[in-house]
Amino acid sequence: MDAVTYAILLAGALAGGFVSGLAGFGTALMALGIWLYVLPPAIAVPLVLICSVSSQLSTLRSMWRLLDFKLALPFVAGGLAGMPIGALLVTRADPQTFKLSVGVMLLVFPAALYFIRTPMAFGFGGRPADAAVGFAGGILGGLAGLSGPLPTLWASVRGWTKDQRRGVFQIFNGSVLGAALCLQIASGFVKVEVFWLALLALPGTLVGAWLGMRAYQALSDRNFYDVVLALLFLSGAGLVWSSIAPS
Repeated sequence: MDAVTYAILLAGALAGGFVSGLAGFGTALMALGIWLYVLPPAIAVPLVLICSVSSQLSTLRSMWRLLDFKLALPFVAGGLAGMPIGALLVTRADPQTFKLSVGVMLLVFPAALYFIRTPMAFGFGGRPADAAVGFAGGILGGLAGLSGPLPTLWASVRGWTKDQRRGVFQIFNGSVLGAALCLQIASGFVKVEVFWLALLALPGTLVGAWLGMRAYQALSDRNFYDVVLALLFLSGAGLVWSSIAPS
């Protein structure tokens, strides 16, 4: 691995870990936007899963008091049901299409959240609706480690507080991404190369998660979301450009 590739790997790990520590999700949203410059999806996705689970575990002690297992249960149940479907789609992803699709998601998802400025607290659908959103998030989690976007948007509609969201995302993403990683390992999708890359990326992931946790504790509700949305949007813009720009 040359110096440029390693720098890109470390930058993705640091950015992904930071957003995960800050928001309880987002390793894939940030890291894939950087890693797909130098890694194919078949390598980048399991690497994201390893780093995602590692960042979740590293912040678990600090977040323990915020964890709401009752609130998270429908999301987790739906996510675990949808995750195997996403995992089966990994090997069929075309690199350019995959990059463009993820990039568009990173543009649309933060923009939609940004314009939801008026506080909402809809109870539409109750726990079955929560489970359905978790199911869709599970598919994206199994496919690309992107379990966080849909539940995050849904949480804005529900009108949860910052701590409620952070606690639920910690449980949901840790459960779904951990299960997705185990399934990919058992299915033989995770090659030895991925574990070596993970060893190189983990220091950046853990440092980023620690910094993100410190930032989370310092930010207000509004600042918390604005910072996350800005980072995600910039990552999406870069990824879309890389997929459509002339070679």
